[in-house]
Amino acid sequence: MTATGTILGSAVGDALGAPFEFGPEGAFTRCFPAPGGGGEMCGGGGWDPGEATDDTQMAVLVGESLIAHGGLELPDVFDRFRRWAAADPKDIGLQTEAVLTSGDPWDLAAALHFQSNQRAAGNGSLMRASTSAVFFAPCGREGSMSAARRIAALTHGDRAAWEGTAILHDLIRVALLGQDPLTALPDTLAAVHPDHRARYAGVLADDWHPDLATEFNGAVWPCLGSAVWALRTTDSFEDAVRAAIDLGGDTDTVAAVTGALAGAVYGDTALPARWTGPLHVPLPGFGGRVLRAAELTDLAVRLTEGRPAGEGPAL
Repeated sequence: MTATGTILGSAVGDALGAPFEFGPEGAFTRCFPAPGGGGEMCGGGGWDPGEATDDTQMAVLVGESLIAHGGLELPDVFDRFRRWAAADPKDIGLQTEAVLTSGDPWDLAAALHFQSNQRAAGNGSLMRASTSAVFFAPCGREGSMSAARRIAALTHGDRAAWEGTAILHDLIRVALLGQDPLTALPDTLAAVHPDHRARYAGVLADDWHPDLATEFNGAVWPCLGSAVWALRTTDSFEDAVRAAIDLGGDTDTVAAVTGALAGAVYGDTALPARWTGPLHVPLPGFGGRVLRAAELTDLAVRLTEGRPAGEGPAL
């Protein structure tokens, strides 16, 4: 099932990449030189083997809000985020933490932060998009991209983050239809805000390579570009995720985004059992809950059974 592959794939990439975060290029392959060799869910860097980070935790919170309300209830998503942030999660992005702990209203917090900071194009809205991409896929390109922008804007005031998340939503939507998201890129880019289209066209081009990035891959542009590059230059879920982690830097998020895309393309049967078996997602602030692969699969099923309550206004 490609929807399950999207959500499980993102979580698997997240957990695999976490121990290598901020490390050098090639670290994953040096530890695990042979694909299929086993032991890759090694833990480290403060993470238990198979433990997913804030990337997947926030994706679960988005998904559970969508199911609870049968659609997008932005104040509820923000409240869930804020409750989670107050519970001292192991990892939380600086941008996201500043917005969620500011005490400002849900519809102003990100914008106010951006006004004073002018730096809000991190990949923190991209990393959590697997669940919303699955849920809003039936809305078509316009509806899904609009929803992505609205969710991204809860924590990121820079439109660049909205547009990157919207692109990821649409590429996953295309893959869920059984089509090639790479061939859909021109149509997807045509739906991107004109002020941001050229920059995304650059990092998503056939000849772009992560070495050409002008920012650290914790920024939205190279993060998304790296995930698409990993999908384009490999031919399996496992190889795509390995390539993403081997880039170094923000490995958990680059691998989470890659895993969502590759999982949507290849489906859940392409995910190695040795990776999904140890996978677990703690949810700080929510009664000590820990979701494993079975619960994430159930979440994917419920997201596909739900139907969005309308496309909502475009941002």
